[in-house]
Amino acid sequence: MRPDEDQLPWRTIGKTAAVVALLLFTLFPVYFMLSTAFNARNGSGTDNLLPEHVTFDNFTRVFSDNHFGRYLLNSAIVTVAVVVISGALALLGAVAIARFRFRFRSTMLVLILVVQMLPAEALVIPLFLQMKDWKMLNSLLGLILVYIAFSLPFAIWNLRGFVAAVPRELEEAAYLDGCGWWRMFRSILLPLVVPGLVATSAFSFVMAWEEFTFALTFLSKDSVLTVGIGLQHFSTANTNDWGGLMAASTIVTLPVVIVFVLAQRRLGAGLVSGAVK
Repeated sequence: MRPDEDQLPWRTIGKTAAVVALLLFTLFPVYFMLSTAFNARNGSGTDNLLPEHVTFDNFTRVFSDNHFGRYLLNSAIVTVAVVVISGALALLGAVAIARFRFRFRSTMLVLILVVQMLPAEALVIPLFLQMKDWKMLNSLLGLILVYIAFSLPFAIWNLRGFVAAVPRELEEAAYLDGCGWWRMFRSILLPLVVPGLVATSAFSFVMAWEEFTFALTFLSKDSVLTVGIGLQHFSTANTNDWGGLMAASTIVTLPVVIVFVLAQRRLGAGLVSGAVK
């Protein structure tokens, strides 16, 4: 028997142990959140990792004792608007950059990368002053505009690659069949870039749904707060409602998990699979 064959079981055991350790390290915070959320005892759960008594009281208290339902609605409005508007603008911008030739095209691509590399914290004060001049503080519309501005650079750059990967022959064949540009775009190009559109929409969704810094800076009225700010209400200077906080965090996490599970089906799809008969 060769030495490599003797070492093969140990390599397999080592890889398995490493994967298990990584999964435990990654999933333990999720387990801790769920364990505390369903625990009848309102503690941090550090002294007992298993719930003493499973209950849904923490989830009931989240919606009854706080304005958390309103925060969820505000976040849903902002997130849907950001995903739809940024996805549409990014797709049109990606098509323009990938398919058309115009002056300063390369410069625009560089500027898109530069904007994406800027840390969000460096732009908080300038954007705050700008929103103040536009009288959009404590407004969901102002927050939507800021989120769209931060979503567009990544979305355009990502979608540009998907659009460029679509063969031009498909578009030329559509033109020969009598299609106009918008008909070609709707019937040929758009279905082929759906995987990229799903990926960028998932990124925009997570950014808008869980964002904290800009929401904390621009919003102060209780009626327009989002879930990221609403989670703060479970912690005060003297007490921490760990059960309510973990229950609310579980509710906030569920839409993100659902979106990525649904998006997973389209991310692996071929770009031009079945397009050429």
